[in-house]
Amino acid sequence: MATSPEIRQAILDLAADVVTRRLGGDPRQLPDLNDPLFSQPGGCFVSLHRRDTHALRGCIGLLDGGKPFLQSLTSAAEAVIGDLRFLAQPVTRPELPQLTIEVTILGPLQKANSPLDFEPKEQGIHLTLGGRSGLFLPQVARETGWTRQQLLSRLCTEKLGLPESGWNDPAAELRIFSAEVIGPRPF
Repeated sequence: MATSPEIRQAILDLAADVVTRRLGGDPRQLPDLNDPLFSQPGGCFVSLHRRDTHALRGCIGLLDGGKPFLQSLTSAAEAVIGDLRFLAQPVTRPELPQLTIEVTILGPLQKANSPLDFEPKEQGIHLTLGGRSGLFLPQVARETGWTRQQLLSRLCTEKLGLPESGWNDPAAELRIFSAEVIGPRPF
């Protein structure tokens, strides 16, 4: 996955426009979105962080469900300001100048050969167990420095609500994916 600088800019512009309009801002002039990437199926995540502290203010995404990437990107950008973790202090229009926006394009999900068979800083992980699922983007490992075991344990406790050893369960299914990170860029 390697998109051109123009397409990367278009992706960030579109995501920022959707967030801004959802918060009552004026629409931006958007570039041409005729690149084949936008019509191909694909998943992505949109993340908002504070510029000064890099504190997370929202991160929502969609796995590749067969929807065109443009639809996934628009849906994630619309939903990011409603991230349940921040409902007590939701993102506001006046706050946007203090935020950055980042888009992570997800590659296809592939079943891992074993629970520890992934490159933490290069690949994202998606774990499913007992009807629950959770995901960490590769940025989590880059920012925290967690080992494979720590990532899987934290994924179980923080995202799946399971004991930290849940990833060792024979019924657990780990899927991995590549990711192209676009941004971050200030609003």
